[in-house]
Amino acid sequence: MSSRSHARPEAVTRIASLAECGETVACMACARYPSCLAHLRLRMKRHFSMLRDFQLADWFTLANAFCGTGAVFAAMRFLQEEHRGDLLLGMALIPLAFVFDALDGHVARWRKASSTLGRELDSLADVISFGVAPAALGYACGMRGGWDWLVLSYFVCCGVSRLARYNVTAEEIAGEADKVPYFEGTPIPTSLLLVILLAVAASIGHIGETLWWGQWQLGPWQFHPLVLLFAVSGSLMISKTLRIPKL
Repeated sequence: MSSRSHARPEAVTRIASLAECGETVACMACARYPSCLAHLRLRMKRHFSMLRDFQLADWFTLANAFCGTGAVFAAMRFLQEEHRGDLLLGMALIPLAFVFDALDGHVARWRKASSTLGRELDSLADVISFGVAPAALGYACGMRGGWDWLVLSYFVCCGVSRLARYNVTAEEIAGEADKVPYFEGTPIPTSLLLVILLAVAASIGHIGETLWWGQWQLGPWQFHPLVLLFAVSGSLMISKTLRIPKL
């Protein structure tokens, strides 16, 4: 059998393989010439398909995460330069994150475009904006003792656990109405109240050594009693018996 007869089945196999990948006849030539513009466009289309799959509500969720991340950076900048304006800016971003968090749900229901991706994205954004960011702002305000670290870390872990539980149980609680009638434990955005309290303290200069309720020396570490509000907030988030109607 000639070499040409061997080449034919190989070519047929190659064409079939390209067809299975969804490539056009024009892009078959690109198998030999990867620099072909059409081939690059096809590859980019596959690589960036996630961004095209985002719904309008998902962009509001990302704006929520953007604000929370900005608040964390503002707290870090305050610790570096001790400019109170940076701290107040970080605190102002949390209410803005709350607005975006509220809007993404309304937009999803309006467009009837809710998805599993959107729900997971919302939870991750909430962890940043209403879990990590308030803890970082509390630390920047003066809760920097060893016991404070433990309480702030407990608060963040409670927020993570609360959102994980919600994602798992939401479908069971929703029932036939396809709507969650109540929250088990306080929603994590309620940490906005802590941020507002810290913003009041920061605006009148009661941060650092003059933080409300002072500080105690407990063993090797310092403890600021004000951090107990974070402990209470975290505990309410993970409460199993506390049920709050969802509006």
